[in-house]
Amino acid sequence: MTELEVSENMVASVHYKGTLPDSGDVFDSSEGREPLTFLVGHKQMIPGFEEEIMGAKVGDSLEFTLSSDRAYGDRDEQAVMEIPRSQFAQLEEQASLEVGMQLVAQMPHGPSPFTITTLTDDAVTADFNHTLAGQSLTFSVDIVELRKATDDELSHGHVHGPGGHQH
Repeated sequence: MTELEVSENMVASVHYKGTLPDSGDVFDSSEGREPLTFLVGHKQMIPGFEEEIMGAKVGDSLEFTLSSDRAYGDRDEQAVMEIPRSQFAQLEEQASLEVGMQLVAQMPHGPSPFTITTLTDDAVTADFNHTLAGQSLTFSVDIVELRKATDDELSHGHVHGPGGHQH
């Protein structure tokens, strides 16, 4: 039997650690948790992550650095906007707004997370860029498990069962 390799339409389970190459700060890790399980080739991961693990086998350990264009993209200054503070009145009844707070706006295209970067008496400056936009990212990845996706998983576009989506 041929050994499975990471390829499109496979279910991959990985342990990973993501660090910022300049500082070495960890921004995300599966340490102490179940492995991350995803359907390869279905835009569940940032593009460069999948590209770098293609062809890997169970037991392989990889380390790679992605430039921002292969990770969360470059910062877009048009994604920073001022919103009248009055639109946050209902929220402010429950909690005070603070710079650095992350919230989610309900937009016509769906939920959009943003970070508050500035607060004035009249306005909230909201940055809709991903918090890691514009940054290079280094990943250490261990391939833990690989299997072919089921027909149901392929038609639904996500993993079912342990480590995946439950119906």
